[in-house]
Amino acid sequence: MTYVIAQPCVDLKDKACVEECPVDCIYEGPRKMYINPDECVDCGACEPVCPVEAIFYEDALPDEWSGYPTAEREVFAATGAAGGASGAEPLARDHPIVEGEPVKTG
Repeated sequence: MTYVIAQPCVDLKDKACVEECPVDCIYEGPRKMYINPDECVDCGACEPVCPVEAIFYEDALPDEWSGYPTAEREVFAATGAAGGASGAEPLARDHPIVEGEPVKTG
C-alpha cells in the first residue's frame, strides 16, 4: 500500500506535498501530481499539508476515486520515471482517468 493523490488535485497542483516529501517521490503531470508507488515510503508527510485534501492512504481512499491508485501505478509503469522527482522533467501526459476529468477553472 502507498499514498495516492486523487481527483481533488486535478487542475489545482498546489505542490505543498512536494516540499514535504522526504524521498522525492511526487512527480508533476500536466493536470495533477502523482506519487510513485515504488518510491513512496508511506511516511504520510504529504497528506496533512495538501490544501485540497487530495492525498489518501490507499486503503482510506473514497470509493468515488477508486481508480486513482491504478492510474498512479500505470503512469509510472508506462514512463519508467524513477529516481527522484526533482531531477525529472514533468510527465508528458496524464493518465486517461485524469484526462477524462472535467477541467476546473478559476
